[in-house]
Amino acid sequence: MLSALQHWSYCPRQCGLIHLEQAFEENVHTMRGNAVHERVDEPGFETFEGVRSERALPVWSDRLGLIGKCDVVEFHPDGRISPVEYKHGKKREELHDDMQLAAQAMCLEEMTGKSITRGAIYHHGSRRRREVEITPELRRKVEETVAAIRAMLDSGKLPPPANDARCRECSLKEICQPEAVAALDAQHEMMNSLFDVES
Repeated sequence: MLSALQHWSYCPRQCGLIHLEQAFEENVHTMRGNAVHERVDEPGFETFEGVRSERALPVWSDRLGLIGKCDVVEFHPDGRISPVEYKHGKKREELHDDMQLAAQAMCLEEMTGKSITRGAIYHHGSRRRREVEITPELRRKVEETVAAIRAMLDSGKLPPPANDARCRECSLKEICQPEAVAALDAQHEMMNSLFDVES
């Protein structure tokens, strides 16, 4: 799923819990996100000043093995195609948002045969739109992340918890138990080092 890239970029363990163990919990942040997506989750289109905007457009890439949908895809009169991702917060630059947008662009390129160089993130909280250039670096990051997620899914093993500031906002904190897992890992490391010293 395209959403896995954003989850991995934010926290690999969060990605593993959702896409490997099928675990999910709502919190205020996920509920706000769902509310913002209500309109764009309904398939349909509208045209304004010659730009056709398709909502909830399914996309995929056979090459990358990705599938998902774009919140909005704009088809311009000059032939340009631009994916637009909706986010509930205020305007800000976040790599995980940009990477998800780049993955959408790469899917659309494969589907249409057209080069896509730009997309946008619409931040509902500030009613502002941020243009994003789909750079070679961003494309490379998408491919590296797809490979990392596939390796995790193939291994069947959860990544370790981040146990940092990200955990405070995460809806999966109670399922993840980052402090407990980190403490247990530290205890194992200490025991292993003691055995190494004794042997």
